[in-house]
Amino acid sequence: MDKVIVYLDDPAYAAQRMPAGSPTHWVLVACAPRMTHRISKWVSHSARENWRAKWADKLFDQVVPPLRARGDAVTPVLARGPLPELTRVLMAEHGTARVMDVRRPKAPEGSEGGRATPGGALLGLGLLLLAFD
Repeated sequence: MDKVIVYLDDPAYAAQRMPAGSPTHWVLVACAPRMTHRISKWVSHSARENWRAKWADKLFDQVVPPLRARGDAVTPVLARGPLPELTRVLMAEHGTARVMDVRRPKAPEGSEGGRATPGGALLGLGLLLLAFD
């Protein structure tokens, strides 16, 4: 059975990128979204850890059943520290050299989230200059 370590954060995105084929042992590593450093003022460390655990449980509830239904073995893991260290530990533990990163890519700054794109800013500046001409 082939063993693959997979880093994921979005079940729908991961399902599209995880190939089906021969029986596979998936070591699924849930990578919870980062919290801002300012949140530590309002939320205790244990509350953050509880939130991460609940978030990972929801993720695994969506990803694990389809994999098991097709006959694959699954080992869920919650990432709690730097991924390079975790990768070394998991590779030593499971004896695999295959690692997949199927986390959803972050949108480039300026493309979404209410920020103006450079083209939109230039268009606005051009309209402003025309208005005062």
